[in-house]
Amino acid sequence: MEHRRVGFEASLRELKAQLLTMGSMVQHALSEAMAAFADGDVRRAEVVVEKDQLVNRLEQQIEDMAIGLIARQQPVAGDLRQIVSALRVAGDLERVGDLAVDVARAGVRARGRQVSVSPKPLLEMTSLVTQMLVDALAAYVEGRPELARSLARQDDEVDRRYREWVESLFAVEASSSEAVTDAVTLAFVGRYLERVGDHATNVAEHAVYVLSGDRTDLN
Repeated sequence: MEHRRVGFEASLRELKAQLLTMGSMVQHALSEAMAAFADGDVRRAEVVVEKDQLVNRLEQQIEDMAIGLIARQQPVAGDLRQIVSALRVAGDLERVGDLAVDVARAGVRARGRQVSVSPKPLLEMTSLVTQMLVDALAAYVEGRPELARSLARQDDEVDRRYREWVESLFAVEASSSEAVTDAVTLAFVGRYLERVGDHATNVAEHAVYVLSGDRTDLN
């Protein structure tokens, strides 16, 4: 029985290590996608789209590992919560990868032309949501509920910046059809980043659930 428990703990550590790897991959993808969009670098954006399959593959590996653990160990209570939450965290990270692809594709659609409005606020939002992902994963892997709950405040800040960003875009009188297209594109990219913040908050909620069994709404 003790040997079985040791094996289970080792498998959980491997599962968390895989989630950290996946988290690093989507964080990098998001940063690359936003940089490509800001610089009008089509090839850099295309690479983000191409590499998304690696994120999807890793999610499948995590899912297979988790299902295998359930089948072999038949866990209950806290152990089962850890495995179920790992599946949910992987799902949220996969969605962040998809949002990075959405940002990259917005850059590809611009065909290398830099937009007429400074993307600086978007770059700042990218930094904020990337840090949220880092904090959320740390809270989950290290079992830090206080860090997890701090994501609610960070998410509020991202939401505020997103609202201000959209308001600023459409407060400016459009001088051409190109300017209107830019405003719509920039609003969508801001929305993608805001959604990344929501998924990071979801990861934090999973961290609280693992530790306490409580379904906490941090959004």
